[in-house]
Amino acid sequence: MTRFLGLLLGLFATIQTAFAQTADYDVAIYGATPSGIAAAIAAAEDGCKVLLVEPTDRIGGLVTNGLSHTDFHSLESLTGAFWNFAQRVESYYKTTYGEGSTQHLASFHGTFGEPKINLMVFETMLAEHPSIVVEKKALLRGVEIENGKREHSRQIAILLLGGRNLKADAIRANVFIDASYEGDLMALTTLNWTTGRESKSQFGEPLAPENPDDQLQAYNFRWIMTQDETNRVLPQPPKEYQRENFIEVVKHLESGSIQKIFGYPSKCIFKAQTPALPNGKYDINDVSRGQVRLSLPGKNRAWPVADPGTREEIHQEHLNDQLGLLYFLQNDDAVPSKFREEARSWGFCRDEFKDNGHIPEQIYVREARRMVGVHTYKEQDSDAVPGDARAVFHPTSIAMGDYGNNCHGTAHEGGRFDGKHVGEFYKKVPPYQIPYGVLLPKDVDNLLVCGAVSSSHVGFCALRLEPIWMSLGQAAGHAAALADQNKEPVQDVDVVKLQRRLHTAGSATIYVSGVRPGHPDFQAVQWWGSLGGFHGIEPTPADPRGKTLHGQYSEAAPGHEAKLDEPLTDDLRNRWMTIANNAKIVVPEVPQSRGDFIRTAFQP
Repeated sequence: MTRFLGLLLGLFATIQTAFAQTADYDVAIYGATPSGIAAAIAAAEDGCKVLLVEPTDRIGGLVTNGLSHTDFHSLESLTGAFWNFAQRVESYYKTTYGEGSTQHLASFHGTFGEPKINLMVFETMLAEHPSIVVEKKALLRGVEIENGKREHSRQIAILLLGGRNLKADAIRANVFIDASYEGDLMALTTLNWTTGRESKSQFGEPLAPENPDDQLQAYNFRWIMTQDETNRVLPQPPKEYQRENFIEVVKHLESGSIQKIFGYPSKCIFKAQTPALPNGKYDINDVSRGQVRLSLPGKNRAWPVADPGTREEIHQEHLNDQLGLLYFLQNDDAVPSKFREEARSWGFCRDEFKDNGHIPEQIYVREARRMVGVHTYKEQDSDAVPGDARAVFHPTSIAMGDYGNNCHGTAHEGGRFDGKHVGEFYKKVPPYQIPYGVLLPKDVDNLLVCGAVSSSHVGFCALRLEPIWMSLGQAAGHAAALADQNKEPVQDVDVVKLQRRLHTAGSATIYVSGVRPGHPDFQAVQWWGSLGGFHGIEPTPADPRGKTLHGQYSEAAPGHEAKLDEPLTDDLRNRWMTIANNAKIVVPEVPQSRGDFIRTAFQP
């Protein structure tokens, strides 16, 4: 029914266009999420006139709405657009408070930023590009579709927007990008999308359920809270607060299974992630595998395909529950005093989300629609190859990551404070590559999707992290520019050229430790990795992750070093010469070290 309504919007689009104010762009992007911002900047850097459309009044998605403890494992996985953003956040704290200050160190290389600072940095990054026009509070009304360049394909002719004070409400562009968490633009242009979970038999994924269903990963808010009395605001009860909804939580407090209201990483109700953010703030999250959860699996199933009004109802239901639970624990006499007093030592931050009661404006949409595109990213795409330290080799890789398949649950058995989440998993994997095909629709020539990317449910649970989304957005932006310049379908973009452009922009397509962006050999090493030069040369380690630094963060993944100064063994020389010959690369002399071989073979 929802797909029919989407098509109906398209049918009405032509009529609406006759009364619309039209503007023309090279690239139009729906969703000013971190992925959308990265896409806009990448396209602008390549000379495109860009429109960035955001349906809310706040750009930055979850990075400016509470998700401030960025999800990654090692710094080596951060490159390109996200690393640029993080460096700017770190620079702010270093400049404002001094190098080595508490705030500077707490920013953890700029990956732990206060929401208001993250927002300021994103706004600054966009403002540096006059060719980017940002439209906020712009609602997606429909699209007009025309025949595409390929046989049996189509393309977007006009995007229709609604909202106050828009510069234009009918948008023509050569290339469109859907960077929304929900895939709302994608759903108006193609029938090739899905929600829910695939069966184990569909893709042979061990983590998939036996039978397909409509379950998706649960949502919750990522509050920003503090114990700093000078910046603390005690929460007020939500709309429709009902004490009886929360009384059952008391038995967990009395049983001893919960030791603190706020803690890390377990035996608590609110996960206050450590170490703290700058200025004594904490990113609050759901407790994985906890007895009392913030995430509400099942309550969000309608979200992916819902209209704005229904999404607001789901948003409010989650807010009533999570804010109500917090208010109950802080104020109700049934709560043992030691827990109530501890809970009341925490509050929202007075200097965050001032126009929204100090509460983030967006809920954490971990999963919604997913495109069924040219390449469906599956669990196996991030699995280690037997005998190799690395995951599956993807020659068309346009991004990489090191966060494992991670799901907070898709359903709940039992009552609100009884039973357990099901569908929950946390899988350790080596760093992995992400092929260009996850961005590509099968049947729409001028659309790239960098939010609701083509993937299975299990596969998506490895891609749904903000640094990876920004890498995918950056790739989409550069790809859109290539498609625009060459007047070609996005499916025909030369991936080798796209990879080269990403490498020059400091964005990695393969994980290599020791050769980060800014290193003189970064481009050469990434180029050689895109040909398969680093696959199959290191054995499978006992643990795919490096030594733990703190919490979820670790040193570089083992077996992924470039080892540029090491001499070439005969076996590696033969292997690399085979790769060079197959790629028709002439290596005039066979160098003695790994680095010399790569530098000699590299063709800028």
